[in-house]
Amino acid sequence: MTDTVALEKRRITYDDGTVRAFVFASVAWGLIGLLVGLLAALQLSFWQLNFDTPWLTFSRIRPLHTNAVIFALVGNMMFAGVYHSSQRLLKSRMASDLLSKIHLWSWQLVILGAAITLPLGITQSKEYAELEWFLDLLVVVSWVAFAVNFFWTLKIRNERNLYVAIWFYIATILTIAVLYIVNNLALPVTGTKSYGIFAGAQDALTQWWYGHNAVAFFLTTPILGIMYYYLPKAADRPVYSYRLSIIHFWALVFIYIWAGPHHLLYTALPDWAQSLGMLFSLMLWAPSWGGMLNGLLTLRGAWHKVRTDPVLKFFVAGVTFYGMSTFEGPLLSIKSVSALGHYTDWIIGHVHGGALGWNGFMAAGMFYWLVPRLFGTKLHSTGAADFHFWIGTFGILMYVVAMWVGGVTQGLMWRELNPDGSLVYPQWVEIIAQVKLMYMARTIGGGMYVLGWVLMIWNLWKTVASGKAVDGEAEVTVYKPAAGGPSTARLVFGAPTIMTVLGLGACYMMADSGNVVLAIVGVVVLLVIVAASGFMLAAAAKNRFQWHDVTESRPLAFTLLVVLAVVAGGVVELLPGIVMNREVPVAASGKLAVMPYTPLQLEGRDVYVSEGCYVCHSQMIRPFYEEYARYGAPSDIHESAWDHPFQWGSKRTGPDLARIGSYLETGQPKYNELWHYKHMTDPRSVSADSNMPGYPWLETTKVDLDDTPGKLQAMQALGVPYTDEQIGSALDDYRKEADGVLAKLREQAGPDDLAWDSELVALIAYLQRLGNNELVTRTAAAGGK
Repeated sequence: MTDTVALEKRRITYDDGTVRAFVFASVAWGLIGLLVGLLAALQLSFWQLNFDTPWLTFSRIRPLHTNAVIFALVGNMMFAGVYHSSQRLLKSRMASDLLSKIHLWSWQLVILGAAITLPLGITQSKEYAELEWFLDLLVVVSWVAFAVNFFWTLKIRNERNLYVAIWFYIATILTIAVLYIVNNLALPVTGTKSYGIFAGAQDALTQWWYGHNAVAFFLTTPILGIMYYYLPKAADRPVYSYRLSIIHFWALVFIYIWAGPHHLLYTALPDWAQSLGMLFSLMLWAPSWGGMLNGLLTLRGAWHKVRTDPVLKFFVAGVTFYGMSTFEGPLLSIKSVSALGHYTDWIIGHVHGGALGWNGFMAAGMFYWLVPRLFGTKLHSTGAADFHFWIGTFGILMYVVAMWVGGVTQGLMWRELNPDGSLVYPQWVEIIAQVKLMYMARTIGGGMYVLGWVLMIWNLWKTVASGKAVDGEAEVTVYKPAAGGPSTARLVFGAPTIMTVLGLGACYMMADSGNVVLAIVGVVVLLVIVAASGFMLAAAAKNRFQWHDVTESRPLAFTLLVVLAVVAGGVVELLPGIVMNREVPVAASGKLAVMPYTPLQLEGRDVYVSEGCYVCHSQMIRPFYEEYARYGAPSDIHESAWDHPFQWGSKRTGPDLARIGSYLETGQPKYNELWHYKHMTDPRSVSADSNMPGYPWLETTKVDLDDTPGKLQAMQALGVPYTDEQIGSALDDYRKEADGVLAKLREQAGPDDLAWDSELVALIAYLQRLGNNELVTRTAAAGGK
């Protein structure tokens, strides 16, 4: 069926200047991100390298490292690949040079803003979404410029069908927009501070719906699109299977969005949500490995080229790391495996295998292939590129294996019990001592990877110097659509879509019942319906038209179908959490079992967030006996009801803090105020082998009390039950409670010169609040059940 009419031939020049700029940005920012990560790794072994300096402290620079690698290295590489390949695949120059420039420079401003604000402690404390509200707005502006330019180019394309790489780019642009906006909805309090609109379990569910799918749709789908374009180009072979690419794409886009709750297994999240996340995570094995095999099998008949071509070496290793990471991710989502691996360094190894093995190697391969063509020359040294490959491969393998060993060691030591039920390793430093060797191995491996990146920069620099900038040109045939063919409405709102929507409705009603078995049955029914829809499409293709082939020629229909596939899982996963009842039980005294934070405690919590304490400490005790023995009663979903944002955490470099302020059976606090003072200013004074950095500046840094009433008002607007009287007396109440903290410090032979409005006093008050509520008392009385 012909649905286009040729009009004329035209010669076009591609906008490769934007591509070159994104390549340079990725290489340069990538080096900075890797060096910051290397410093952070060294700090875990040598705490002195924190230098008692706020903006060099591990808990502040670790988020900078993750943001730099994700949004600067991978982000800029992704944009370079998208701009370069899209113009060739669509046979059209990007629609607007102005929008390309706006996107390029606004994105660099976002990265620069992150590089300044995160070390200064300006953060939302949400993983991969730490940037504060003013930078979030700039991200939206940049992404909108990118999206408008991309879809505008789709509109004016001179190629009938959309190649598979374009499918993945469409899914990336649409899904990231939805994820980022929903997760970063916040109420600004000051020019640099905001509170997210979600709290506690709602915030946890929303954050990991975003966090997991940021990995899916920022670090996976666009790089898969790049794989589908550059791997066949480098190998000079067609993609192995077009049909497999169809299955890979739609299965991945539909299933990935559901899997976020597997990051919250054994937390206070409802069990049905945890089971749903685990189920869909396990199903991700199939489409993920389908994509990996499609990439590797593209090299059939060209494997001999891998021996001599460093580009193919990087692509093959990158795709292999993708397969390894997408095997390990579902494995870690199994509840029994998560019980061992979660919060440990195993997760760190998993993340770096994906980010540096998959993303980093795909970036290097693309740069080695692309830069010579952008400058009309040959790669300066294939030998240096080969050496980069081998040192980088050995480095990342050393890193990942060290973290696997260290993580499993941590998980086993945390749960090791004596015959009488007591902990074999009650002291946290005993466990830290056992993984110090693995931390050093991680640092050496990371250093080798960085060395390879530096070598690549030299190689690319010499390549650029030997040539000159060249913009690609092509002679294209301009087409116009022919009349006839199925309408967009018929493609999008046909029987398959209607059946899928009905299946989702049934799934949601079963999940809403709170019955895990019914929820899983609903999901199975949904998958059967989707499969049946696929057979219907195949039958329709035989009898009337090739449905997918036609859909590929209709960008609007294709885009709407992607939206439906993504929104379906998002709605089912998020809606129950968003509409859940946030009421907190009432204690026998008539007060709430979990009271809102006092003004002093709220400011202390903001200090906790600003200093990045969430990077190394969780606030979520899982329902295991060994955790009850180590920390106290398991966490209750209501305890974090007033937490904007939640602080459940995802890594335990240090112990869990959910019960750090609770009281012992003797009526004495677990740790008194003086212990907290010493622990924050000089951790070695209370734990000689601790690798925690000190925070001595908290003694002299003052809380900005002018903002305190406004913070309470913002919390009140978000549903925290503060009264107008409490807000009006906030400063008086703050001073009174702070004086009480200072009085206890003096009674305990603490400092006499600590100011009442210092950040340290506020932080001590917050830490002493953790675990002090009626819910904890009830759970402890019930034996931790």
